[in-house]
Amino acid sequence: MKFVDTHTHLYDEAFAADADAALERAFSAGVERLIFPGIDSSTYKAQMALSGKYPSNVFNAMGLHPTSISDNWRDELQFVLDAFASDRQPERGFVAVGEIGLDGYWSKTFMEQQKEAFDAQLELASRLNLPVIIHQRDALEHTFDILERWKGRVRGLFHAFTGSAETYERIKRLGNFKVGIGGVVTFKNASIAKVVEEIELADILLETDSPWLTPAPYRGKRNESSYISIIAEKIAQIKGIGIEQIAEATTANAEEFFRINS
Repeated sequence: MKFVDTHTHLYDEAFAADADAALERAFSAGVERLIFPGIDSSTYKAQMALSGKYPSNVFNAMGLHPTSISDNWRDELQFVLDAFASDRQPERGFVAVGEIGLDGYWSKTFMEQQKEAFDAQLELASRLNLPVIIHQRDALEHTFDILERWKGRVRGLFHAFTGSAETYERIKRLGNFKVGIGGVVTFKNASIAKVVEEIELADILLETDSPWLTPAPYRGKRNESSYISIIAEKIAQIKGIGIEQIAEATTANAEEFFRINS
């Protein structure tokens, strides 16, 4: 079996002591390809340094995360735009614009600026014909309001999806959109487990969001990409099919979505 972890931050300081070992564990667990989403200028160097060591396995996205938006947000947004246009861009090029979106959980102070940055990065993705990796937390209606304006012009992935079946149907109506299912699906009494029954397998991408959202039975500890099979096994149980089918389908989904099948 082979897997794609479509959202992992193995370049985070949580892996400062053993990032290479964590990647080797992922490879040993069948995770052949990984997507590193961008956060902001402060994490860019570490992201590029680690991904550059594994050009056949690790692919980069770049974007301004909504929780990184503060007083200097225009400078940070310009850093993202410049990264796509300059020689700072990896040789293969970025495979997505992200992680971008809206977050009303940590703070609503810069919500209007978050909306501006989200809209600007959707324009970038549309112009470059790249998918977007969307972070949405406690800002669902604002997120849909903006995405409706770009309907038919962008394709995207709702990262760390834990929404309702109704929200999934709204996402479907946006066009070519997928949902990322991670460790939360393994949590006891997690509502997303029931929703996954109704999500088409063709719309599911696997992700860990490591070092966060660690699946059971490791909840409370640092997450890593090697745990992706735990998530796949849970989805297989919910769907009543084999984990091999989950691995094959979600890998094909990821390869097509991010265009990393060559």
